[in-house]
Amino acid sequence: MSETPAANVNPEVCPVCGQGNRCAMEIEKLTRQPQGPCWCTQVDFSAELLSRIPAQAQGKACICEACATRSGAAPSD
Repeated sequence: MSETPAANVNPEVCPVCGQGNRCAMEIEKLTRQPQGPCWCTQVDFSAELLSRIPAQAQGKACICEACATRSGAAPSD
């Protein structure tokens, strides 16, 4: 299996499951329409879930809410 170069990482797709991540920050970049804070800024992701992000996608694509929920992501304090 060959790794995808970082330049080919789609920031609109969850790097864990490949589904759309509906990241408010990416939607704002694409539409230039202000969005509220993204749901992901208000939860803590487990180390196990974060370890499942391929290296080339780390810091470049958001995990979707469904993957976060399945992994037990908790609201941040």
